[in-house]
Amino acid sequence: MKHELPPLSLYIHLPWCIKKCPYCDFNSHAVKSELPELDYIKVLLNDLANDIEYFQINRPIGSIFIGGGTPSLFSATSIFSLLEGIFKQLLVNKDAEITLEANPSTFETKKFKDYREAGVNRLSIGVQSFNEQHLKKLGRIHNSQEALKAAEIAHSSGFDNFNLDLMFALPQQSYQQALADIKQAIDLKPSHISLYQLTLEPNTFFHRFPPMLPNDEVIVNMQDQCQQLLAEHNFKHYEVSAYAKNSFQCKHNFNYWQFGDYLGIGAGAHGKISQQLPNQIYRTSKIKNPQLYLETIKREIKLIKLTELPLEFMMNQLRLKEGFSLENYHKMTGLSVTTLEPALTTVITEKLLYKQQKRYFCTKKGWNFLDTVLEKFIT
Repeated sequence: MKHELPPLSLYIHLPWCIKKCPYCDFNSHAVKSELPELDYIKVLLNDLANDIEYFQINRPIGSIFIGGGTPSLFSATSIFSLLEGIFKQLLVNKDAEITLEANPSTFETKKFKDYREAGVNRLSIGVQSFNEQHLKKLGRIHNSQEALKAAEIAHSSGFDNFNLDLMFALPQQSYQQALADIKQAIDLKPSHISLYQLTLEPNTFFHRFPPMLPNDEVIVNMQDQCQQLLAEHNFKHYEVSAYAKNSFQCKHNFNYWQFGDYLGIGAGAHGKISQQLPNQIYRTSKIKNPQLYLETIKREIKLIKLTELPLEFMMNQLRLKEGFSLENYHKMTGLSVTTLEPALTTVITEKLLYKQQKRYFCTKKGWNFLDTVLEKFIT
């Protein structure tokens, strides 16, 4: 009997940006010469073909996410060629969500209308803040006016579905300033807002030279006030850092958190692919250096150990407000629900999770200490 495979998405990594931000730990590289757009797209499509052949992919794609870096540095012609090549190799659902990440400094009306014509139907705009001082401290190359203009161009270019990325707990930020950012974002009428706490990630400039951040009490107050304001304007909090208007949840990220499958192409891209045999779930990763990636497509393929699957599932599913069911755990992993024990009983006893009908959810304490919850599932 064949194992039912989860939904499949496609992630594409374009690793170049104009300037590396001091907080960024993504695989991004400042542009030092002309972008090798045509060469890179050719390699991307070869990369995809290799993955399709290796894993015998014949499933439809439900979403495509073009991330980076700053993908909006690429021309609309290049994005069109990329999507055209993908559609020739894969069956893409007619209602597939196709997202392009963009930074405000790259917005031009014609360019974004052309992205729309090329097939992109969702934007994710990296604003981070509307406060000039905070933008400078974050090393952003755009100003607040460019951020406002970017949202205006998104609307005028036909994007009724776009996300604004914001950060809070910034260096010397007050909760009033964090609220002002949220209010401004709401006024721009996006369909989705992502709100991330600034963290000092290893291998970043901020980690080596830490800025002065607000204290824990101020951070908690910021988050609570921002969440309340978003709720008052009908932005549903559906994932740890994501808030959406009705029916505008990010389909691509939602697939991640539900432990769905995704192909990953591009320098440093990661993928997760399930095979027809239960319990055979693979992680893929591509070489990170863009120049080496252009010269040779190297990928690492690793079978996820059965003992790692409970944690892998929980790391994703518990990010969602909707929680999880034991039925879905078995469906996505092929494992018996008994493999979640005794950890599941422990987190319920410690009031980190609770059960309602047939689903399990994080308590408020569990959301605030999600790492503690996940530690229980490490074997």
